[in-house]
Amino acid sequence: MIGAVDIGGTKIAVGMIDDEGKVQARLECPTDPDGGYSKALANIRRMLEATALTAGTQVSGIGIGSTGPVDPLTGEFGDVNFFPGWKGENLVKDLAGIFHVSVAMENDADAAALGEASWGAGKNKKRLIYVTVGTGIGTGFIVDGQLYRGVDHSHPEIGHHLVDPSGPPCACGFHGCWESLAAGPAMTAWMEKEAPANYPHRADLSAKRICELAAAGDDLAKRAVEHEAYYLGLGLANLVTMFVPDAIVLGGSMMKSADLFLDGIRKVIRESCHFVPFEKTELTLASLGEDANLIGAARVWHHRFATGGSARAC
Repeated sequence: MIGAVDIGGTKIAVGMIDDEGKVQARLECPTDPDGGYSKALANIRRMLEATALTAGTQVSGIGIGSTGPVDPLTGEFGDVNFFPGWKGENLVKDLAGIFHVSVAMENDADAAALGEASWGAGKNKKRLIYVTVGTGIGTGFIVDGQLYRGVDHSHPEIGHHLVDPSGPPCACGFHGCWESLAAGPAMTAWMEKEAPANYPHRADLSAKRICELAAAGDDLAKRAVEHEAYYLGLGLANLVTMFVPDAIVLGGSMMKSADLFLDGIRKVIRESCHFVPFEKTELTLASLGEDANLIGAARVWHHRFATGGSARAC
């Protein structure tokens, strides 16, 4: 039974995951970055102990998936914009010292990619790209069962590749990167800009709400969905053209409304990828559900220590 820790900008989820990728116990709490790293560490320790007790087991290893940047080999946090005060802290070292077990950490998108590749929709795919679309856009690449890493073991930030240089500014310093055009806040920003002053739903707009309105037939929300599908499609078409993977697995909160976007996404890919066999790239939805990141965090431990993944990382 592996302890799993999923650290996001708003919440931390912790659970016990069995060797078939099933969640046996789960807790979560707010990330509370203003409370500091020490408070977060104490909360993680408490939740690991509590979920182990609920599952009737002892923690035999811990896997961590965290919004990045993080150093997967040292376990240190980098300059994460959601909690900048954590830079230089080392959760791998601290949890290993507390629980006396082996601990491994990866970027959360890489963790989810590992989970889907082993226990989910990407199983048995030699070349897999996992894409999560929510507050931001994250990706993880699996090649022959191993995570792709860049120089210095870095995580490729595909959510920040350029799509439209005339597009909106992004926190990364660019204008018109994929995330700034196609993540959830981008759809909300487009809707707020386009909505007339008397639009009745202006006060409570969010990506989730826009999808609900579109499903109910609201014309402006339907236009927002078309705009979103177009820019999601452009980014995905770029991935198909550059890497021609066996499969692209789509996850994240935005994909809860995937039925609104998939036709538009496929149309863009069909019209854009003539130089590669795009029809052989399977576009599918993540299958691990709400706990995909948590299950992926457990898989981080298996990948590092049970399969020798770090030693053979691409």
